[in-house]
Amino acid sequence: MGRLSGFRYRQIIKKLKAFGFEFFRHAAGSHEIWRNSATGRFTTIPNHPGDMPEGTLRAILKQANVEPDEFLEKK
Repeated sequence: MGRLSGFRYRQIIKKLKAFGFEFFRHAAGSHEIWRNSATGRFTTIPNHPGDMPEGTLRAILKQANVEPDEFLEKK
């Protein structure tokens, strides 16, 4: 298990809000689009129960242009 495993939806949202992301709209199924108005970046986040797979979280961070180390340091 990597450093980015074991995060749940609520934990990820809390950290992304600290980076300036806000809920933008619902997407297909249980997915949500979040937007950072300062950078104009969008990211899609699945709202599923349980832990987010590490690969999915890495894709979210890549879309958001957030480095994994920055994400882990953010409270």
